[in-house]
Amino acid sequence: MRTTFHLKTLAVAIATLSVASVTNAAGLDRSGQDVTAFFQDGTYAEAVYTYIDADVSGYDSANNNPSQNDYERGDKTGDIAESYDFFRYGVKADINDTFSVGVLYDEPFGAAAEYTGDSNFVSKGDLNASIQQLTNGRFNGATIGDEIVRLTDAANNTALPDNIRADAKAGATSLSTAVAIARAEAGNAGENTNVEVRSQSLTGILGMKFGANKNFQIYGGPVAQRIQSETKLRGLAYGPATGYTSNSNPDMDYGYIAGIAYSKPEIALKAALTYRSEIDHDIEISESYPLVAIRAIAAGATPEQAAAAANRDSTYEITTPKSVNFDFQTGINPTTLATAKVRWVPWSDFVITPPLYNDTSKISYGPDGLDLVEYDDDQWQVELGLAKRVAPALAISGTVGWDSGAGDPTTSLGPVDGYYSVGLGAKYNVTENWAVSAGGKYLWFGDAKGRLPSGKIVGDFQDNDGYIAGLKLSYQGK
Repeated sequence: MRTTFHLKTLAVAIATLSVASVTNAAGLDRSGQDVTAFFQDGTYAEAVYTYIDADVSGYDSANNNPSQNDYERGDKTGDIAESYDFFRYGVKADINDTFSVGVLYDEPFGAAAEYTGDSNFVSKGDLNASIQQLTNGRFNGATIGDEIVRLTDAANNTALPDNIRADAKAGATSLSTAVAIARAEAGNAGENTNVEVRSQSLTGILGMKFGANKNFQIYGGPVAQRIQSETKLRGLAYGPATGYTSNSNPDMDYGYIAGIAYSKPEIALKAALTYRSEIDHDIEISESYPLVAIRAIAAGATPEQAAAAANRDSTYEITTPKSVNFDFQTGINPTTLATAKVRWVPWSDFVITPPLYNDTSKISYGPDGLDLVEYDDDQWQVELGLAKRVAPALAISGTVGWDSGAGDPTTSLGPVDGYYSVGLGAKYNVTENWAVSAGGKYLWFGDAKGRLPSGKIVGDFQDNDGYIAGLKLSYQGK
């Protein structure tokens, strides 16, 4: 006789895996945009708290010359990853045996990093030492001025061959830029490189079951998403961009979610394929770029004109990426459940291009300029798990996971290339309807080199790790 599996028999084990199924993943991915709350039976509600603590440290580059891209191991950066926490909520109800509705809240994208200590990502403010580092020790504050004058005179001397004049002009420009960078760094002495990105998302879902046994379901609905960010680039590592600051005001825009699911309750099987659209944000941003003011004054501008050129309020567009999630579970026996999650996010299509930053970079890098943040690769994330009911009201679970990362080298503001993970979780049914779940996950991050938008390697980050912890309170009724 064939063994049958009843979903209620396994209900105590089903939700344990999702508590800690979020991590410091590729790109800006944070929550994994989980939608499994919508697939729970009957009336369901959950509140989830997640805490992430990563240790991401490495070495800066001893080569601070902006025109040279060779990486030379320098000083230790210390731990740059700040702890990060967020909440997730979900409610779902059946209107009848065909239609269901749900509302989900999560914080899908984010970043929190700060460089401290004595690395080249912290502004020192020693003008003489900075000029020495920027010129590979060839000049200091007392000697560089005379060399700029000599090269400028040679560039303007029509009696010299054209190639000699061109080399002299390039040399004068390079040394003048070194002085400007040193002055820009001195203007924010003691400040750290820092980035913070926060987002919130509210998703409404309407589902319709169909088929002879209502095994299939299509679902979809609107998504409201809010995002804001703050960036500070400090220290000689960022070359001409040292001292750059931007504040992106909160912006709310809209997209959609759509998917299809299949279930077979007698074996606790559920499978769902979910698509989330891109969301275009028109964001108001305030930018400050000290090098622009220094160059403007050197070109004869008044202090007021220089300040106006170096500070700009404008609007730009960020498109948060689309994604595809596949969630699967099936019963192995009456007390054991197997799960699988797969997620794809095309981070290679994502860029952050603040207007003043981009316009300033066009002077050195051509008509398209540079993006502040970009990624080379798309993200793939896979997680496999088992949950086991060990007592009538208690279940435990375990997971293993892998994240591909979004490329190496990657941005110096998040120098991690994916991870491997292991996780443990438990769920306890306090009453027939109420349950508490807790879980944790340990992460081994992939090694990555930190790269500037110009292509210069400014850091090397290896042998890093982290952990996450989650706590969930859930209610399930008929």
